[in-house]
Amino acid sequence: MKFSILSKGDKKSNDIRSKIKNYLTEFDLDYDEDEPDLSISVGGDGTLLEAFHTYSHRLDKTAFIGIHTGHLGFYADWMPDELEKLIIEIARTPFQVVEYPLLEVTIWPQDEGEEDRYLALNECTIKTSEGSVVFDVEIKGEHFETFRGDGLCVSTPSGSTAYNKALGGAIIHPSLESIQIAEMASINNRVFRTIGSPLILPSHHTCLLKPIYDRSFLITMDHITRTYKDVKSIQCQVAQQKVRFARFRPFPFWKRVHDSFVADDRE
Repeated sequence: MKFSILSKGDKKSNDIRSKIKNYLTEFDLDYDEDEPDLSISVGGDGTLLEAFHTYSHRLDKTAFIGIHTGHLGFYADWMPDELEKLIIEIARTPFQVVEYPLLEVTIWPQDEGEEDRYLALNECTIKTSEGSVVFDVEIKGEHFETFRGDGLCVSTPSGSTAYNKALGGAIIHPSLESIQIAEMASINNRVFRTIGSPLILPSHHTCLLKPIYDRSFLITMDHITRTYKDVKSIQCQVAQQKVRFARFRPFPFWKRVHDSFVADDRE
């Protein structure tokens, strides 16, 4: 089996990266940063997001696993003191694969040029530095509303615990193939009106955002931000691809939610 390791970059994470690499190569596993079967991230969820985007072109071939060296993460599920156990598991045990749905974002320019396509593991946010975001929102080809506000956040089920939750969105189990649209400070008065609630769309529905005014947009896919001008439309939908996580033990989603948001440190 071929593996790669991505470190957060701090001393603790780098030391763990070196140990993993040395031990796994001693077990006759091949270190390969170009075409790994298993991508190991050492750091936190942000490090795993970086690994995901590094190998987003080969999601059907690369599985991901994370060791968190900071706070408890939703994707990085192994502790540093479990390192020896994890190394033995990777070296000797075929891993189980758990698949999570992803978000596909397509951005079309006004000049009818080639569109840009992105995948997101957590979410896509659309904002502007030029006043309010104003979009006609179409769902499954039908006009739904005209949104005015600070922006929109479109998240995956696994990303529903991140920025989406801070915006008042629902937490969705990753077994549900869906995306969620949450508003950022929408404008609602006698003249302007939005739904005012998060929307959950199934995999066969698409959301199309059409700008009303000509302005630039800050579009962020997970931790990657791009500036776009002259945008004709932005389409968001459940991607055909899925992310594959390597599991050597159960890691229940609701337990992660409990441990992150409910559990008391005194327990």
